[in-house]
Amino acid sequence: MIVSKRMTPNPTTITSAMTIVDALQIMRSNKFRRLPVVDNGKLVGIVTDRDLRDVSASPATSLSVFELNYLLSKMQVKDIMTKKILTIGMEATVEEAALVMYNNKIGGLVVVNDSQEVVGILTETDIFKAFVDAMGLPQGKTRLSIIVPDRLGVIHDISGVFKELGVSIGSFVSFPTEEGQYEVVIRADIKDVKAITERLAALGYPVQQVVQIG
Repeated sequence: MIVSKRMTPNPTTITSAMTIVDALQIMRSNKFRRLPVVDNGKLVGIVTDRDLRDVSASPATSLSVFELNYLLSKMQVKDIMTKKILTIGMEATVEEAALVMYNNKIGGLVVVNDSQEVVGILTETDIFKAFVDAMGLPQGKTRLSIIVPDRLGVIHDISGVFKELGVSIGSFVSFPTEEGQYEVVIRADIKDVKAITERLAALGYPVQQVVQIG
């Protein structure tokens, strides 16, 4: 999966000279959580809903609502935007993007093309959707969980069982365990679960869990 296939393309952008009030209006009206700041085609910053909330009215301020609104109407996006921006290329993998977001504890990335022009936004919601699709969740089906050793031939053995029984695998994902093994999670349209589990067990791959959807 690559970023360009999962991002929100052609995102709304604002300029650094826009007032805080106008930026806040755009964000609230469209339910955005972040807005890239672009001046003359160049990405110069990003502003988030948190940035705008931090400068909005709060019970702790000593200013009146009218005084605060007046100040906000004069403040510009450039006064609060984050200038150090993390971006991701549109041809990068979703996994790379997820790692950048995880390591930096952020909820979204601005996507740029080779000319460093803003072409999209990739958010944590997009990452979740990619994970859901990769796991085959929308299709339901039967979910098998198998703990397997870290050695050559495991995938060949398991997929061979499904081939022999004429069962097409919808998704096949593996996760490392703390014990140095792997948990293999398979989703497939399995009519005879008993036959699959018995054949896998005979090869030394006992099924740990079976969840049937529908």
